[in-house]
Amino acid sequence: MAALEAAGVDVTVLSALEAFPDSVFVEDAALCSGGTAITLRPGAPARRGEAAAIRPALESLFETVLDLPGGGTVDGGDVLLSDEEAFIGLSERADEKGCEALASLLEDLGYRSRRVPSPPEVLHLKSDCGLLDSETLFATRRLAASGCFSDYRVIEAPAGEEGAANLIRVNDVVLLRSGFPRTEALLRDAGFAVTTLSVDEAARVDGGLSCLSLRFALT
Repeated sequence: MAALEAAGVDVTVLSALEAFPDSVFVEDAALCSGGTAITLRPGAPARRGEAAAIRPALESLFETVLDLPGGGTVDGGDVLLSDEEAFIGLSERADEKGCEALASLLEDLGYRSRRVPSPPEVLHLKSDCGLLDSETLFATRRLAASGCFSDYRVIEAPAGEEGAANLIRVNDVVLLRSGFPRTEALLRDAGFAVTTLSVDEAARVDGGLSCLSLRFALT
């Protein structure tokens, strides 16, 4: 929280949901863009109540709150938004039906969509990539090699530091999981301001930096 506030963000902390222990990974339950929030349908059956639980908080902030239609599943960890494009990962938690429904909603919000098969050994698309600016992504070599980021500049994670790929850009600061010195040096050399944070506890259950917050501007 302190790192987000230091980056110039107003932070709202939600109450714990004891019935949903994975709800700390709040990114998976919703997707936010401008004045619109979309409640999603997480792929793990035990998490299906999280979207309904977070809806009142979203309604207090957003002009429009939509629900993912149909019976498909999508976790927010499988959706990466650039300025005009949505990368939607097909993964263990996001199926074709859910991805198609989300793409339709995002099209109405002005986004083109790219469907991206996530590497089979990772849980979510954003486990292996993050947006650095409107034209630049940071990604693992295994994901970048698929060609899914054509038309974008890609900075690849150094070998052995694939876990650094789940970074987030917040205003002018890149928040990076600590323990990846070559990635930190690479990003600083590329001109990015970097703050490192320990997320070791979240990483024990396949969580990362992006999972722990919903980041948005209401304009």
